[in-house]
Amino acid sequence: MAKKPPRDDAGDRDLRISPPKRSAAGLPGVTHALADGLAQMGVRRTALTLLRINQADGFDCPGCAWPEPAPAKRSHAEFCENGAKAVAEEATLRRIGPDFFAAHPISELAGKSDHWLGQQGRLTTPMVRRPGADHYTPISWNDAFTLTAAHLRAAEPDEALFYTSGRTSNEAAFLYQLLARAHGTNNMPDCSNMCHESSGVALTGTIGIGKGSVTLDDIHRAKLIVVVGQNPGTNHPRMLSALEHAKRTNGTKIIAVNPLPEAGLLRFRNPQRRDGVVGQGTALADEFLQIRVGGDLALFQAIGALLVEWDAVDPAFVAAHTNGHADYVDALRKLDWDDVIASTGLTRAEIETAARMFADSEATIVCWAMGLTQRRDSVGAIREIVNVQLLRGMLGKPGAGLCPVRGHSNVQGDRTMGIWHETPSWAGKLGELLAVDIPTRHGYDTVEAIRAMRDGRAKVFVAMGGNFAAASPDTDVTLAALRATPLTVHVSTKLNRSHVVPGQTSLILPCLGRTERDVQASGEQFVTVEDSMSAVHSSRGRLAPASDSLLSEISIVARLARALMPDSTIPWETYEADYRAIREVIAAVVPGFENFEARVSRPGGFTLPHPPRDRLAFNTPSGRAHFTVNELSVIRVPEGRLLLQTMRSHDQYNTTIYGLDDRYRGVKAGRRVVFVNPDDLAALGFADGELVDIVSEWSDGSERRAPAFRAVAYPSARGCAAAYFPEANVLVPLDSTAVGSNTPTSKQIIVRLEPAPTPAR
Repeated sequence: MAKKPPRDDAGDRDLRISPPKRSAAGLPGVTHALADGLAQMGVRRTALTLLRINQADGFDCPGCAWPEPAPAKRSHAEFCENGAKAVAEEATLRRIGPDFFAAHPISELAGKSDHWLGQQGRLTTPMVRRPGADHYTPISWNDAFTLTAAHLRAAEPDEALFYTSGRTSNEAAFLYQLLARAHGTNNMPDCSNMCHESSGVALTGTIGIGKGSVTLDDIHRAKLIVVVGQNPGTNHPRMLSALEHAKRTNGTKIIAVNPLPEAGLLRFRNPQRRDGVVGQGTALADEFLQIRVGGDLALFQAIGALLVEWDAVDPAFVAAHTNGHADYVDALRKLDWDDVIASTGLTRAEIETAARMFADSEATIVCWAMGLTQRRDSVGAIREIVNVQLLRGMLGKPGAGLCPVRGHSNVQGDRTMGIWHETPSWAGKLGELLAVDIPTRHGYDTVEAIRAMRDGRAKVFVAMGGNFAAASPDTDVTLAALRATPLTVHVSTKLNRSHVVPGQTSLILPCLGRTERDVQASGEQFVTVEDSMSAVHSSRGRLAPASDSLLSEISIVARLARALMPDSTIPWETYEADYRAIREVIAAVVPGFENFEARVSRPGGFTLPHPPRDRLAFNTPSGRAHFTVNELSVIRVPEGRLLLQTMRSHDQYNTTIYGLDDRYRGVKAGRRVVFVNPDDLAALGFADGELVDIVSEWSDGSERRAPAFRAVAYPSARGCAAAYFPEANVLVPLDSTAVGSNTPTSKQIIVRLEPAPTPAR
């Protein structure tokens, strides 16, 4: 039997701190994964469900987007601890029905923690909050669609916002963008805007495609892998298995670049190997560069300068496949090493050691995640990684390339399917095929969507999955913007923060999860996803739905479209009845998806073309890859201040809080902590364990305050600090975004610490 959800919201009252771990996974990873499954699903359901995760005939893990090996090379347990937790959250036996909402007013739920909300169980019934009401009440599906359609028709098309989370399948995402564009808008903010938009902008501008250029086989064949601004041990644990495989079979060297020492990159104890359970496991990082927050652009400029100085360049590749090299080299000659040291916090000797490893490697991959993408200079930093890889000719060869590691399991697929606030290149072909006028004006991204709601320029907000309220920056502004919107609609599997900050009218529409059978008029259906490395494969749930009232995301989109556009010539009913009809349209209009149905029906699916990787072809104006010149602007932190980044805990995936522990960092039963180097804490006059307020300071003179955090002495880079999101999102103003990508700057926050007021007795 599964355990009942917690009645009490413990918050941080039982918070305890212990020393951080020096290795990841091992037997504790197994026991924690099983414990979560048993608590949420019970014994039999846990066994049946976990064995189908990431299998060729099973379902794609709803967690991260790390790719699977070829079907013949997959283990029976092709999942990680956090993947098991993600599945347990979705396949839980806990349920939320009308009785729950009758017992809990919205005003009460708004005071609960994100963890408590998520632990209550699966949503089972469409619910509505009417204007002025403090409770959600049941509503029929037809009435929900009629209500939403009426609000959409009453507004101008560009007063509607269609948000998407990265867990939406290819088929649902494609149909959703078709609904938005048929309605007349490109207002499609998505979670990419808040995570890897900087990667897409930088890569599109330099190599002509906004995706990474490597496959899982390349990871295994690399001679050097550089992991920058990323914590695989928590955020993509299966990546550790790939790194271990490369190290053990290929002698791969690994450089870890991060302000915090992350246990998974220090040592991995693979629970599927005997020496990972009872032995010491595998030491992964050969070099750990404990960089200052925001120092990556300077680091890669310095590495590039050293490679040029040492003549460690591939001249044939540079001459045949690139342009802009001369201007890039001229800029490197002016590099100020004092600025490099100040920006990175590293010594020149440390940087030279790393550069020598680049120079000696015949096959190098650079991986990165949100540590690079959420800063003001994020696009420039990623361009500098591209510069170094171009110098060494590390594109279009086995074991080499560029590897942005995405988060949500289909965040890359959603963009491929047209979830974008700009018009995809294939949109005209779609319009011709379905006789639809496709809008060409740019829509709103996430930051612009919040501004539109705040300023009264948006009348309807529809979210296909996700937790917009918790994922977005400037928490107070975002929550007020949602509450001011005439209608908010959330398609969800579980209760989250966005539901308890409703618009004037608000709908919760419960949908099927990845783990559940999806049966439509033509029979049982499957959907598809695209992973971080452009591999597309099927996903088929096997569990009975959590409620007979649930609809699939595709059904919700199709039925809303029919209510909104009853005279449309688009065959929405056909798409709902048989998902093959959706894939037929995708195959006709989206490049790389030709013969989609047959190719995705094969075990393991197929990999989309990537011109730079496949044939050194670059879809840029010159037809070549571009070296770029990027300004190095050192972040000068005033005396008595720290440079803070937000990050996830180990018991968390994006905004979903599985539990209150971060065992690799030594945190137990709490989340409101700020990690600070012990020497910095002492210099600032604070004791380890003291309760502080975090106050962010901005160039316009404004401040943001996050109250009551426990200061934790931690071996982080000097002058730097870290705290979890979404708790620290309040510190990031809406208007502080990355140049070129408009991504919120959650990794570049100048803060001061103040003693927290003593709580009243």
